[in-house]
Amino acid sequence: MSLYILFSFINGITAIAFGLFIFLKNWRKATNVTFFLMSVSVAIWSFSYCKWLSVATAPEALFWSRMLNFGATFIPIFYLHWILSILNITKEKKRVLVFGYILTFLFSLFSFSPLYISSVEHILSFSYWPQAGIFYVFFLIFGYFGLTIYGLYQLIKAKKSADKEKQHQINYVIVGSIFGFGGGATNFPLMFGLAFFPPIGQSLVVFYIIIFGLATLKYHLFDIKVILTELLVTLIALILLIQAITASTLALKALGFGLLALFCIVGYFLIKSVLKEIALRAELQTAYQGLQKLDKAKSEFLSIASHQLRTPLTAIKGYISLLLGGTYGELTPKNKPPIENIYESSERLIRLVNDLLNISRIEAGKTELNLEESSLEEVIDSEIEELKYQAEKKGLYLKQKKSKIPLPKFLIDKEKIKQVVMNVIDNAIKYTNQGGIVIRTKTEDSKVLIEICDTGEGMTKEEIDKLFKSFSRGVAGNKLFVDGTGLGLYIARHFVEIHGGRIWAESLGRGKGSTIFIELPIKKEGY
Repeated sequence: MSLYILFSFINGITAIAFGLFIFLKNWRKATNVTFFLMSVSVAIWSFSYCKWLSVATAPEALFWSRMLNFGATFIPIFYLHWILSILNITKEKKRVLVFGYILTFLFSLFSFSPLYISSVEHILSFSYWPQAGIFYVFFLIFGYFGLTIYGLYQLIKAKKSADKEKQHQINYVIVGSIFGFGGGATNFPLMFGLAFFPPIGQSLVVFYIIIFGLATLKYHLFDIKVILTELLVTLIALILLIQAITASTLALKALGFGLLALFCIVGYFLIKSVLKEIALRAELQTAYQGLQKLDKAKSEFLSIASHQLRTPLTAIKGYISLLLGGTYGELTPKNKPPIENIYESSERLIRLVNDLLNISRIEAGKTELNLEESSLEEVIDSEIEELKYQAEKKGLYLKQKKSKIPLPKFLIDKEKIKQVVMNVIDNAIKYTNQGGIVIRTKTEDSKVLIEICDTGEGMTKEEIDKLFKSFSRGVAGNKLFVDGTGLGLYIARHFVEIHGGRIWAESLGRGKGSTIFIELPIKKEGY
């Protein structure tokens, strides 16, 4: 019995502490006011519960049992009003709310009558457990369960379309509701003389009010630091005050009050430092959210701009191709070189636009794989054929040394792997001035390994570490190919990784060439 009294007292103190803290935090806000009113109702219920268990006579027990149920009558309606405030639908659900308040007012009128609590009886270890009257049955159906379930329904309904932060807040409320109202419901069987099991509501309500308090603070868990710090400072200050008042000598009293004053100063600065930390974290959170919005806007802009640019560029390339092919008449030796330069520039622009479009898809998480069983050797052959002219123009060799055992066909997104191979070979050609590029392939266990080895400028360890990051280029890249963006290898890495593979680079240092390794898992149909 003493445990029930202790839990009741703790629940009452907790409800008042949290209720006041949140009310004083912003007393103009409906969410905070309704939470405070709900907390007061819980406190009335808890302290009356505590008193009811402490009395020695049936009439006193009957009065305090009616008082505790008077407090309990208001909990569901304030709970519902609080939920509607959190969800910002109070005006929309105004009629339901008004109906709930009218019902609650009617139930409260009868809370001290026999129609609500008829008597108290000895049940289990309780000397005076209240017995429900007919009106209490209506309260349970329409007030306790009706208003509570309606509130939970609104929470679950709102959660589907809520943002991530709101979903966290709703989750807190749902968990708190299960603790509080689920635990409270264990009290009801005894009110009808049904001794199934002892009530456990008092041991759970303390969690219920704390969880609801955190939800009201929009699940900012740092705020709990303030609450705990303030409670700890207050508790220690009270202990020091009691010690100072009850001290046996004047000297000890003076020492006690001196320590109390000193502790209050230290406590003030402690709370202030915690508040400062929370404010700083809140600023960082706001800045982070702002950066996320800017990043999203940037990705959307890249996607839209890339789509809009690609169509006219493709048309320009097509018409230039027709000009070079003689469709509109033979070009003179004087006209042909600048037209070829325009064609190459349009190709470079199209590749850049495609890279930007791929980047926007990667950052938006919209990259999809269209897997089909393909020959990797054929993919490499086609890219070598496409880039051969570019290599020969620089006086470089470009060749593939195939494995003695042909590579098996396996599931890949052919277009994406083509782009991976093209980006890596194209990168090698750009940054190689003498020698050339060799592509080797082989199988290792259940994987295929592609080695693209060049005799180019080579890289330092620092450059290798940055190689596959977006907009990252080495010193040699900046010197030899000023038009590069540093996107090609970043896109290649992403396409390889979504295949379940990996890509990396090795180099012996500046002037000693480099090798890019691409490893892909061999996946078959039904994998």
